[in-house]
Amino acid sequence: MDQLVCKNLKLGYENITLAEDLSFSVEKGDYLCIVGENGAGKSTLMRTILRLQKPLAGTIEYNDDLTASKIGYLPQQTIVQKDFPASVFEVVLSGCQNSLGKHLFYSKEARKRALANMERLGIADLAKWCYRDLSGGQQQRVLLARALCATEKMLLLDEPVSGLDPMVTLEMYDLIDKLNDEGITIIMISHDIACSVKYAKHVLHIGNDFFFGTVEDYKNSSAGSKYLEGGHHHHHG
Repeated sequence: MDQLVCKNLKLGYENITLAEDLSFSVEKGDYLCIVGENGAGKSTLMRTILRLQKPLAGTIEYNDDLTASKIGYLPQQTIVQKDFPASVFEVVLSGCQNSLGKHLFYSKEARKRALANMERLGIADLAKWCYRDLSGGQQQRVLLARALCATEKMLLLDEPVSGLDPMVTLEMYDLIDKLNDEGITIIMISHDIACSVKYAKHVLHIGNDFFFGTVEDYKNSSAGSKYLEGGHHHHHG
């Protein structure tokens, strides 16, 4: 079943079109990697799916009781976030906001969910820690737990391993893979194409080249072979 169907999307801002004619669909339990040059519109696509930004044209259809607000989101790490003066538990709990409804206080269920997701990601023992005192890898786990509080259906991850050392990067990929095995749909922006094709089921390549299909087909496509052979040389920060 398709959870998300994007048809002829045109992305960008009033005077700048970043990408157009994007059509692809994401099925339940899928693991889609979005790759392409910097400035190709990858983050904008995510923001558009999350309804934080309007498409210039085209449509996005949500199925399987999914709405933009029921999607977990792990944005690119920013300096501001790194310095967040809250406890780990507070950061994770803030992911339950969509379920607050009219209540100003977090329900028992929300608190239970936050704790369960911290257990799930192995950070329950850090609950009282101050977020900014954590290592990069721990911070990413906290933000992942936060995103999971919003959903059991779909996670959007924007460069989730950027800036992490190789060991922690592998752990992060394994964690995401495990969540996917548990039935959560993953849509991930990555500049690490070699790793993406190791874990993903489908690839969406936007920018100078367009491709949407399975990882196998991507390896054999002109866009894919060019990028995979070039390895990391195409990445400009």
